[in-house]
Amino acid sequence: MHTFQPYPIDMLDINPFTKLSKEWALVTAGDKEKSNTMTVSWGGTGVLWGKNVVFIFIRESRYTKDFIDNGEFFSLSFLSEKYRDALKYCGAHSGRGEDKWSKAGLSPATRHGIPYPDEANLVFLCRKMAAVPIEEASFTDKAIMRQWYGDHDMHTMYVGEIIEVAAR
Repeated sequence: MHTFQPYPIDMLDINPFTKLSKEWALVTAGDKEKSNTMTVSWGGTGVLWGKNVVFIFIRESRYTKDFIDNGEFFSLSFLSEKYRDALKYCGAHSGRGEDKWSKAGLSPATRHGIPYPDEANLVFLCRKMAAVPIEEASFTDKAIMRQWYGDHDMHTMYVGEIIEVAAR
């Protein structure tokens, strides 16, 4: 197990346009006994409702969505390029019928009862604030629906308050 320490959020030096979209992250939810993690590349960070937040998008079909929907907390974790294969694995496999953690070569850990991969370098521990279903009627640009949702496997946008940033 690695040692993680709180990291002041105002000291973060990340590019918001590449951190998720190019480097990717793992969103993890559940508890110490059972959790699941999946790769995300859509979302961001910012300020909403007077809080520092992350927002991520998860499709209806994803197993991790069940964990986020049924819990109050989730984590958003960033790993070094050394774990690119693990990130690819977690983005392509469900975890419903297998131990996704071990298959990806990752170790679940918890901080304040919130699960995250021990191999991460930076972890945002988040309290779920909102779950907003993305619906076909929401799009003013109809091409988005055709390009990204031809199978109608829609996303839910989750907004989470960053309650702690931890780094090793």
